[in-house]
Amino acid sequence: MTSIIKSDSHVHTAFSTDSQAPMEEMLRAAIDSGFSSICFTDHMDYNFPLVYVKNTLPGQELPFCFDVDAYYSEINRLKLLCPQIKIRTGIELGLKEDVKDKCTGLLDLYKFDFVIGSTHLVDNTDPYYDVFWEKTDEKTGIQKFYETTLENVKSGVDFDVYGHIDYITRYTPYMKKLRNSGLYNEEYYLSITDSFLDIIEEILKTLVYNGKGIELNTSGLKYGLHHPHPHEKILKLYKDLGGEIITIGSDAHETRHLGFSFDSVPEILKACGFKYYTEFTDRRPEMLPAG
Repeated sequence: MTSIIKSDSHVHTAFSTDSQAPMEEMLRAAIDSGFSSICFTDHMDYNFPLVYVKNTLPGQELPFCFDVDAYYSEINRLKLLCPQIKIRTGIELGLKEDVKDKCTGLLDLYKFDFVIGSTHLVDNTDPYYDVFWEKTDEKTGIQKFYETTLENVKSGVDFDVYGHIDYITRYTPYMKKLRNSGLYNEEYYLSITDSFLDIIEEILKTLVYNGKGIELNTSGLKYGLHHPHPHEKILKLYKDLGGEIITIGSDAHETRHLGFSFDSVPEILKACGFKYYTEFTDRRPEMLPAG
């Protein structure tokens, strides 16, 4: 790895229902990549509809949550085993109206280094699944996603950054059709970003006002979108609105995706006006030079 970004702040392991990667294997991949630290941010999506959980059979569905005590036990074991790398504790909270109290209670009980808030469900359905789009047209579905995200950032849950703000863009029916054919349409991508900039700006203003950050999530590049999540246009808008807190994460669910395309991140940050990126320890941001 040649990037100056030496830590991945969005990483999933087998503690997440949608990953099978042992935490130790992910940690050793980070060491092999020359990372100075890593933050494990496994999924905690309370009240996630079990019917949508992948890789399960009826009667074998698993909730999209994990055993936090077991997570900390494994973290502590690995800290003793691999003292050459800083291991930061984190969590990715899937936010929605009916789980606010559960999320707040969890954060009161456990002291994570870093908390990502994310929108995964709209009207209790993940846009990842075709059934979401069977119930709505594209414009209405995207609008509802951003309206839900705005509600979530105003919910009062004490996250540090909001994750992959334009998550829905990679799952629109047309975008999925393009990806499945190995194609890409920049004009289309820009159109579904520009069409919703007003509400995106309101989301970003709310984050800035509340002292919250966003992430540069390189999984968009992994998915062949030619842009991170969120799109550079959104990253730049956040900066222009006074935002300074931006973390860097791959959203890896497999070791091979850890630190994905991090070598491109400094140029993206520079183009969007950022001189620093952020890492969190004990819920406190540390600003590090981006180039």
